[in-house]
Amino acid sequence: MVQMLDEDGAVDPWHRRVRRHRRHLPLWQELPLLLVVAFCLAVLIRTFLLQAFFIPSGSMEDTLLIGDRVLVNKVVYDVREPARGEVVVFRGTDRWVAQEAPVPPTNFLGRVGRTLGDLVGISRPGEKDFIKRVIGVPGDRVWCCDQGRVVVNGVPLDERSYVSEDSPIDLPPNARECRSRQFTEVVVPPGQIFVMGDHRLVSQDARCQGPVPIDNVVGRAFMIVWPSQRWATLPVPQTFADLPQPEAAPARPVPVDPDPVGGVVLILPVTAALRRSRAFGATAPHRAT
Repeated sequence: MVQMLDEDGAVDPWHRRVRRHRRHLPLWQELPLLLVVAFCLAVLIRTFLLQAFFIPSGSMEDTLLIGDRVLVNKVVYDVREPARGEVVVFRGTDRWVAQEAPVPPTNFLGRVGRTLGDLVGISRPGEKDFIKRVIGVPGDRVWCCDQGRVVVNGVPLDERSYVSEDSPIDLPPNARECRSRQFTEVVVPPGQIFVMGDHRLVSQDARCQGPVPIDNVVGRAFMIVWPSQRWATLPVPQTFADLPQPEAAPARPVPVDPDPVGGVVLILPVTAALRRSRAFGATAPHRAT
């Protein structure tokens, strides 16, 4: 260690006092500083990297259950477009009707808590936050049914690994509801995606509310982080790897699913924050219906 010496070769007393002051900084002075730094880091992570979303409905069962909390990668679609089979969070258009409208807090403390919670990504959602699975990308032709199966670009999907309960095959289509399994062929417009919930009997999705602009996509849900016994990644089902590219779109490689271990450094502190919010009664994460 380098020491500052005075003219006589002794240790400079001023530097000795500074070192002593730094070593013995009281906890009451350190703690506010650490809290400010942690808050700023949480805001940066929530804004640019990751955000936690709370699942309030059964539209994605059994992939996602009511009460699950998922982590959403907010930067992945800055470098590429959403791919078929990925679970995404997005803001619905004017045609999309929220399945469950959040109740805003009425008292002052509740409003302050919601504001702070929104900054760090653990507050209640907006009315138009949704989470669904991408079935079709721009140029794809999507319809149902081929022996009860959804068809993309002429190839029926094998959805048994993720669809929990499908609609009855004989239920007639209804423009106001998405309960019917049948729908006419849709050519996904440029710059949009066709999304559906994994629980088709209750999910209100693109079948009756239309495709979603890619610009409205918040990010990709890639992991369940709460409750702890449901910790799991959300990979792309194998059936989507066998689909041909749309005729109107140039061929492009299917993106490789990211290494689920790659985000552990950021996931651990977020998970710890979720546990702490549960213990201290903090407001819930954003909810995506």
